[in-house]
Amino acid sequence: MPSGAGDRATGIAMGETALNQVLRGDALIAAIKRAGIRFIVALPDRTTSEHLLKPLLADPQMRVVQVCKEDEGISICAGLYAAGQRSLLLMQHTGLLDSVNAMRGIAVEGRNPVCMMVGLLNKEPGIAPADSKSYGVRVVEPVLDALGIAHHLIERPGDVERIAPAVEDAYARSAPVVMLIGTEPL
Repeated sequence: MPSGAGDRATGIAMGETALNQVLRGDALIAAIKRAGIRFIVALPDRTTSEHLLKPLLADPQMRVVQVCKEDEGISICAGLYAAGQRSLLLMQHTGLLDSVNAMRGIAVEGRNPVCMMVGLLNKEPGIAPADSKSYGVRVVEPVLDALGIAHHLIERPGDVERIAPAVEDAYARSAPVVMLIGTEPL
């Protein structure tokens, strides 16, 4: 074996393993489609824009409605539900915190299955949101718990399999759900 060939083979294997541990935008999109979602209501989010929102905008199977405020997005998702359509609200955690009253009134008390995918901006990879150095990230789960909103951390490739069942459960219960995106997808 030539010198360094073993190192290259090991590097490729390690690279493939590392790649398999990366959250991928295309895997998120496939899970969204498996859940029967065809409408995306979105605000730009630094965590998910590049590899999730931009490909969704280019996808002819998806309809993307861009909004100015997160609470407006919650209302639009509830309206789409009333029209028999499934939707997903894509936003950043700062917007989720800004829209607590709309979540309470429209999604929780109104019993609307508003499904949200929320980017946790500045969350450290591999660190639980509750242990983040970012105050805003730390309070997201306690706020969702106080509202009684189911939530799931999506940070590794295996976590993506939680998305479709979470959406199905939200529609079966007529209740909101939040998927917290803990790392920027590639």
